[in-house]
Amino acid sequence: MRHSMTSFVRPLSWPALFFALLGFCLSLTPSLMPRAWFVQGALSGTCAAAGYGCGAFLQWLWTYLEIPRLLPAAGRLVRSVALLGGAAVATVFVWQSSSWQNSVRALMQLAPVTTAEPLLLVLMAAIVFILFIAIGRLFRLMAIGFYNKSSRFIPRRLAAVAGILLAILVFSAVANGLLFHLALRMVDSSFREADALIDDDTPVPTDPARTGSAASLVNWDELGRQGRHFVTSGPTAEEIGAFLQSSAQSPIRVYVGLNSADDAEARASLALAELKRQGAFERSNLVVIVPTGTGWIDPEAMDTLEYLLHGDVAEVAVQYSYLSSWLSLMVEPEYGADTARALFREIYAYWRTLPRDHRPKLYLHGLSLGALNSQLSFNLYDVFADPFQGALWSGPPFASATWAHVTANRNPGSPAWLPQFRDGSMIRFANQQTSADQLDKPWSAVRIVFLQYASDPVTFFDWRALYREPDWMKGQRGPDVSPAFRWYPVVTALQLGFDAMIATTSPMGYGHVYAPQHYIDAWLAVTDPPGWPAGEVERLKARFEKTSTGK
Repeated sequence: MRHSMTSFVRPLSWPALFFALLGFCLSLTPSLMPRAWFVQGALSGTCAAAGYGCGAFLQWLWTYLEIPRLLPAAGRLVRSVALLGGAAVATVFVWQSSSWQNSVRALMQLAPVTTAEPLLLVLMAAIVFILFIAIGRLFRLMAIGFYNKSSRFIPRRLAAVAGILLAILVFSAVANGLLFHLALRMVDSSFREADALIDDDTPVPTDPARTGSAASLVNWDELGRQGRHFVTSGPTAEEIGAFLQSSAQSPIRVYVGLNSADDAEARASLALAELKRQGAFERSNLVVIVPTGTGWIDPEAMDTLEYLLHGDVAEVAVQYSYLSSWLSLMVEPEYGADTARALFREIYAYWRTLPRDHRPKLYLHGLSLGALNSQLSFNLYDVFADPFQGALWSGPPFASATWAHVTANRNPGSPAWLPQFRDGSMIRFANQQTSADQLDKPWSAVRIVFLQYASDPVTFFDWRALYREPDWMKGQRGPDVSPAFRWYPVVTALQLGFDAMIATTSPMGYGHVYAPQHYIDAWLAVTDPPGWPAGEVERLKARFEKTSTGK
């Protein structure tokens, strides 16, 4: 026991500490998102711990290969020079960090910061670093303990491997089986309670045509918080008509909550029945929406579409989780896809029975995790004979297989952050500065647009950045990516991971927050609505830009 405690609190390794300083310094360089001091501190502490781990491994490898060590006097000199030099370089990097952050903030039209709060940043980094070191040493003690016991019965080297594997299994079991699921239950419970809350300023709809009304097949109390907001928000026929100075219809919004039925198939059937009740298939356009993890639907996406289509549109969505998108993606990725498939299958099967010249145009939409699950909602071979008309997928996560395939097989010369795929007749990409319609080529019968920002880490996170530079960092950068952003092994992957966690803190039009004016361009490309000259499009953009900025 005494030996274990001594091993746990032993001094840090000097060579490994040098690599920790290197990781700390490189973490201060810019990436995709601007970072507050506490986020930067947590990132820097994590990178320092990763650097320490790499240094410790190299030190072990040096010893294992029996490479001669430096003489004591030379070793002390090298150690002193390296650590003093590293500390000096770290000081310069901390001082420079505010300038690096401002290089990102300037691209996002944010006010510059005058200081990176260096003392608070370093304190946060030290706390996180010590925490990781403690966890690492606990793991080492456990592995040594298993080794000591197993080496009595099996060869030493085999016992060493067994000790490490057993320690990994124990740590994984504790993290996944106990801590993670306990935390998940707590988070799931809190999200469920928040989802069940009914806002005082959200009354039950009195219009029988609305989802959640007394005449609706969907109970108001079972819609969930996001569902209640969706069905009661959005522009009315009067608002759309007043802006367009022409007649308009009230858009149909159908939403089925997680508590509205027992399983995904039942919820999809309920959604179809509610669409029929409201006359959705008599409209000219129908949009099947896959929401984010919490059930949220971006109002900027749907409000703009409703104006473009003069309200002649029906929209339907089914909730599949209470959790935020990143948690849903981590713990229940297949569940969202199952719900998306059930909803599309139900809607598409009925839609196909209708006469082709007397049925609405069918579109798909999803943001973030919704975009990923929407891509998984259909099989191309099942819809090939009678395809839907198009899809708008915004902020597709890095895990999206369709997006990844198209990006990887882009036309030579087109950048990974704005690819061109084959002749562009079916799939196109758009961002803040480039519309999908800027490609002067005809569309096919199906129009698919990926709306993505080069600064969106949810889209451009890549674990392979641990050991290689991502394609989207090579050559010309995206318009919202800092030219000072450089690739460093391990560090860049950690930077992108932290960026993904704060991706929605960016101003609108950057990161993972999509702006209405960019949705307008994307929807114009997908739906091709008549009667929208350039002047009217700009007037609509100005109307939404004014609303979104509050100016």
